[in-house]
Amino acid sequence: MNRQFDVLIVGAGVTGLTVAALLAQCRHSDRLRLTVVDAAPRPTHSIKDDAALRVSAIATGSAELLDSIGAWSHISDTRVSAYECMRVWDESGTADSSATLRFDAAEFGVPQLGFIVENGLIQHAILKVLDTLDVTLVFNTKVDALDADLVIGADGARSFVRESVGIETRDFPYGQTAFVTHLRPENSHCNTAWQRFLRDGPIGMLPLHDGRISVVWSTHEALAERAMSASDEDLGEILSDVTDYVLGDLEVSGPRGAFPLCARHARQYVMPGIALIGDAAHAVHPLAGQGANLGLQDAATLAGVIDHALGNGENPGDRPVLRRYERARKGENATMLHFMTGLNKLFTTDSVLVRELRATGMRLFNYSGPIRDHAVKVAIGVGR
Repeated sequence: MNRQFDVLIVGAGVTGLTVAALLAQCRHSDRLRLTVVDAAPRPTHSIKDDAALRVSAIATGSAELLDSIGAWSHISDTRVSAYECMRVWDESGTADSSATLRFDAAEFGVPQLGFIVENGLIQHAILKVLDTLDVTLVFNTKVDALDADLVIGADGARSFVRESVGIETRDFPYGQTAFVTHLRPENSHCNTAWQRFLRDGPIGMLPLHDGRISVVWSTHEALAERAMSASDEDLGEILSDVTDYVLGDLEVSGPRGAFPLCARHARQYVMPGIALIGDAAHAVHPLAGQGANLGLQDAATLAGVIDHALGNGENPGDRPVLRRYERARKGENATMLHFMTGLNKLFTTDSVLVRELRATGMRLFNYSGPIRDHAVKVAIGVGR
């Protein structure tokens, strides 16, 4: 008789729930006893509620992964905003200059580049799937012992699992704070994701389903504090100005939030009986919206490694098995982390020479053919 293995997934965010669903539906799921534990209440979502402040840019490839576990249909039937275009420009130019980076879904043979989705909706949709599977879900409960054949740490940037087993991180503080809110623009967002690079950090405008935009402004702490305390009228004027009025006047139409930004990378992803995924393993700058997608790729890779190991009669908690996951994901995540960090530094310099080189580089990238094509397909998850 084949042995069963206890798998404890700590954290019921998007990444943790996804790996639970993948494992519960894998070929050798009958060999696994799956438990998901989270200290927070069970996430809920209602179409009657306003769009939540926390949203993610979900790449087309990530949407396909969510579809494979049966969650995407509920998401798409509820509310989602597909974006078909991206425009990226520097404050030294304009949104329609030759140096502006332009990406359109039609160029790459896809209906859209990605989707803007509320995190709570994604969690709710995956939980609906898990309710039909053989998975134990435990909420409002803190984990105090890592007692399982395999513990998957999906518990975020301040991971209890990571700290409990003594895995260290390398931190790269940005000296920036991310300010987030929803706004109603004077002009249509045209199903386009907009991003302007400023001297203090980038500001992104993500299209929402109801015509509003979700703004993520990475700036220095004093400006973020000013934005948090400003009146709605003043905040609308501030954000209209820093976005160069590309969507006209902006009107505040949602709550506000702010959080400090710091890139973080675990020195190791695995130990015997331990695997870290998502923000527990790595955190990147939000300027390219890749955080959720990297976590979903972690979940898919780890689930695949575990399923394959079970098929070969291996213990999924053994370090040689888990190292296959680490080797597949750590380098790729590190590349993205350092690329985002470097890009942020490149665009926040005051050097006139660097600004000119930057503009030239953006123009060249627009006409770089295969390089541009490959970079965008990787970013949207269809070129792997």
